Amino acid sequence: MYDIKLKSFVQRGLSHEMTAVQHYLTQSSLCKEWGMIDESNVFANEAKEELEHAQRLINFLLSMGITANATELKSVPATKSLKDILRVDWHIENEVVDLYLNASQYCLKIQNEKGFELFNKLYEEEKHHLNSIENWMMRLGSTTLFMPLWYDGSFQ
Repeated sequence: MYDIKLKSFVQRGLSHEMTAVQHYLTQSSLCKEWGMIDESNVFANEAKEELEHAQRLINFLLSMGITANATELKSVPATKSLKDILRVDWHIENEVVDLYLNASQYCLKIQNEKGFELFNKLYEEEKHHLNSIENWMMRLGSTTLFMPLWYDGSFQ
């Protein structure tokens, strides 16, 4: 028998990672379309990293005796610029950082060492990624990083 709450954390993480793969592949294609080849390559590499995270979560599900069949992909928001893309990415990564922190704390509580190792490592990797997005945004001079996704840059 497996822990229902732990299963929920893993499946939510898997849904997030697969959504992130879709987002980063779309963003890579957009940047390529815009002639931003270096940025396109960055997003393609991010998609690969998120796919590796998904694989680790699937392996953990299988070790629990559960098949990976419960994912729900979120839609990719329309973006018009690199700043828009990074703002979307910040919100996506911020959400999963919280999820993995809560999951690792829960694993400590139930004394699930393998779960803690998985979620703590994912937390550290996603936190690093979140920081790199913030740094990229700051280099671009963005002041809208922490604005809600619906914010269009005006106060009218």
